[in-house]
Amino acid sequence: MEQAAQSIIYSPKKRLGIFRNLDLAERSFVFNQLSPAVRQEIMKRLSLDEVVELLDHLDLRRAHHVLDRMENRARRSRIIARLKNDRHAKIEYFCQFHPEASVGLVHLNYVFLADNTTVGDTAGIIEDYLRHTGKIPAVLVSQNGRLAGEVSLGTLVREPNRNKLAQHLQPIATILYNAPREKILNLFTAKAHRKVAILDYDGSVLGLVYNDDVLDLLSRSPAASLYSFAGVEESERPFDSAWSKVSHRYRWLIMNLVTAFLAGSVIALFENTLTQVAFLAMYLPIVSGMGGNAATQTLAVMVRGIAIGEISLRNSRPAIIREVRAGLINGLITGLLVAIIAVILNQTPLFGLVVGLSIMANLVLAGLAGTIVPLLMRYFGKDPATSATVFITTATDVLGFLILLGLATLILI
Repeated sequence: MEQAAQSIIYSPKKRLGIFRNLDLAERSFVFNQLSPAVRQEIMKRLSLDEVVELLDHLDLRRAHHVLDRMENRARRSRIIARLKNDRHAKIEYFCQFHPEASVGLVHLNYVFLADNTTVGDTAGIIEDYLRHTGKIPAVLVSQNGRLAGEVSLGTLVREPNRNKLAQHLQPIATILYNAPREKILNLFTAKAHRKVAILDYDGSVLGLVYNDDVLDLLSRSPAASLYSFAGVEESERPFDSAWSKVSHRYRWLIMNLVTAFLAGSVIALFENTLTQVAFLAMYLPIVSGMGGNAATQTLAVMVRGIAIGEISLRNSRPAIIREVRAGLINGLITGLLVAIIAVILNQTPLFGLVVGLSIMANLVLAGLAGTIVPLLMRYFGKDPATSATVFITTATDVLGFLILLGLATLILI
């Protein structure tokens, strides 16, 4: 491409044709090698669309520098308007990945330099940028007009002025501005990238997003999740009317009422067992409560994983196995403790065995339900945070009662 630059410089009549035969990345690379006078001549002869496309591929500082030297002010104004609108629209599109994200999340504080730029020249560019903006920019590096990585300013301070940026290149994470929401969230949550470059479809840089900013944004979501877990609308406020509060909540209360009858019907099936072993009633809320808490813990982890695109029904098998194992281990620990307490209080080792096994089994089922139910809700297009809790608490209550009373009937009666 250096040969193309030389041909453009020394062949004025063929200049525009040679330049137009290059692809966009090559144009931006060659354009940076040309003298200001040759640049301005090419800019005059390119169409408005071609100029906008070229400048959009350069960093903002260099594009601004080129526009400043443009003599036709009316043409310059039209180009600036097109550039701003196009970039702003794409950044807005990117920010749709989170309801609270704004265009301010994407930083434009960077310079985009060729990899053959010397450390000395880079220092001068940074100093010039700092003088005009009051900010120290990130240094992005291009190879043949395409983003190749970044250079740490701390590294450059220790290097001789004649060294090239290519010698100190570090990789930088990138993502397209129109990438799916799940991919964007996964990029920031699954890997520890300090910054990510947002790219246009042609590889040009639209801006930088810093990991701290995105994680801070994501940390605000638990408050919304708390509304969902409680079956309360996020729009509901403390001083809303009583009727408004009722309209938001009554459906969940009715559904909970139905599930409560299910749990009650299980207890009714074992009326004779409860009559003969009356102190079983004391352990019913313990078994169901332990299962409910364990399921809620699993559900919270799963809802977060689903929200950021980390897990789906398709890749859920390892997560299900691990949650069941965790439930088994937690069940052994807590079941043993409750069994010891039951033996001390009731003086019956077999009763302690029944209660301990019931808690262990219910915690295993809680891990299974807490994993599978939200994934199924998501698969069928429902919000797992709001819809899964009712089904999970029903499962842990009904199955917990069934296991405890069933084992008591088999072992103690």
